[in-house]
Amino acid sequence: MAGAAASRMPEIRAAALELFTLHGYEATTMAAIGARVGVRGPSLYKHVASKQELLAGIMVATMDALLAEHARATAGTADPTERLRRAVDAHVRYHARNRLEAFVGNREIRSLVEPHRSAVLSRRAEYELRFRTLVDDGVAAGRFRVSSARLASYAILDLGMGVAAWFRADGELGENEVSWQYTEFALRLVGAD
Repeated sequence: MAGAAASRMPEIRAAALELFTLHGYEATTMAAIGARVGVRGPSLYKHVASKQELLAGIMVATMDALLAEHARATAGTADPTERLRRAVDAHVRYHARNRLEAFVGNREIRSLVEPHRSAVLSRRAEYELRFRTLVDDGVAAGRFRVSSARLASYAILDLGMGVAAWFRADGELGENEVSWQYTEFALRLVGAD
């Protein structure tokens, strides 16, 4: 039974993500999630403990993916400008490719209860710190000029997160063009030489 329940989790999580995006966490019921995947509401509890567990799972997985992408992107070079360029590229691409996760992650933080809320917020803080550290490193190396690395990191993060609101794969600009331009915006924002 555990194997069967685990095999349905990606499908259940995807249905929950879509419904949380469309209707919000509070308005989404377990019955609606179950109906999306062809499982009656009460039977859904054989697969998942609660709607809160689904939301937390989505949000933790999103932050873990962002942290992993950031680590991969910044590995292999010590150059502050290149590290920031790669980090912004990964950030923008993640948000272009995972629009629903970004939307739910930003809107539904208020719906998380402890200990899930702290788990997500600590990951968010770590992610922001990584960008701030990149900016600080660039300032220390004389490559960036900003008065506040914290504000610069927030602005860079907002740039990428905003992509999730408007980007469409079949839109006027492709992912590569958007990522390149946003990376240029970020480098200008920090006063890169």
